[in-house]
Amino acid sequence: MEDLWTYVGNYGFPMVIAFYLLIRFEKKLDTLTAAINELTRTLERG
Repeated sequence: MEDLWTYVGNYGFPMVIAFYLLIRFEKKLDTLTAAINELTRTLERG
């Protein structure tokens, strides 16, 4: 049980930061994907 608390203490903060950054990055990827799809549709029309 003590090992578990040691792991949480050592790796908990970096895991939380990584999770937060992945969530933010995912939102930006969704926006980028939508922009690329819109560009593709625009280029297909022209």
